[in-house]
Amino acid sequence: MLELLKAIFFGIVEGITEWLPISSTGHLILLNEFISLDVSEQFFSMFEVVIQLGAILAVVLLFWNEIWPFSTKEKNYIRQDTFIMWFKIVVACIPAAVVEILFGDVIEELFYNYIVIAFALILFGIAFIIIESKNKKKIPKMETIQDITWSAAFWIGMFQLIAAVFPGTSRSGATILGGILLGVSRATAAEFTFFLAIPVMFGASLMKVLKFGFVFTSSELLILIIGMVTAFLVSIVVIRFLMGYIKKHDFKVFGWYRIVLGILVLCYFTL
Repeated sequence: MLELLKAIFFGIVEGITEWLPISSTGHLILLNEFISLDVSEQFFSMFEVVIQLGAILAVVLLFWNEIWPFSTKEKNYIRQDTFIMWFKIVVACIPAAVVEILFGDVIEELFYNYIVIAFALILFGIAFIIIESKNKKKIPKMETIQDITWSAAFWIGMFQLIAAVFPGTSRSGATILGGILLGVSRATAAEFTFFLAIPVMFGASLMKVLKFGFVFTSSELLILIIGMVTAFLVSIVVIRFLMGYIKKHDFKVFGWYRIVLGILVLCYFTL
């Protein structure tokens, strides 16, 4: 029962941090330091990735009409703009996918520790504050998903690559920040980030499950399912909140949160 309660807590943290630009992977790694699941190291390595799949399914549910390229009202009708959007998402996925396939295990061994997480939290927190301040009065060049150019999609993917290498960076934070720098509106950058997460997390989850194997104990399977369902339910609330929040506010508050958390992490583990 205690492990199931921990799984619920992990799901809550994942559902909140996956979409806010504060790093879900970083938070899950840090959370495991304080209320670690009584599971094998191999299972937790898989769990911290696959649990994000629950959060991704919330995007599929909430944005189904925007991401499904086939019309449900007309026969044999394909929405061309939606297909083009998915091709751009594929372009944005390529850099991180190549690095993950070739160097995923090495990256996890070298950088998945509190020092990297803390510095990534702080540095990207500072970046959010600086970039939001400089772009406060700038008019975005790309106001909708359709406005995002092929080159912009690629460079957003390059920003995602940073998050793939350094835990604590935040995949959503890096891609939103990259989008803003490239002239994408804050709301559109966030939406593109949500859609970009769908193939990224499905692919990452599949790789982790294949590596772990499909042999789960009953308790492991229950922990995984509860974590995913909790992340799914919490994500629905958080995504709706975030899309309303960014219409009136910038991301500076998340920058300050990252800085404070990064400092606290360094103090806790070094003092």
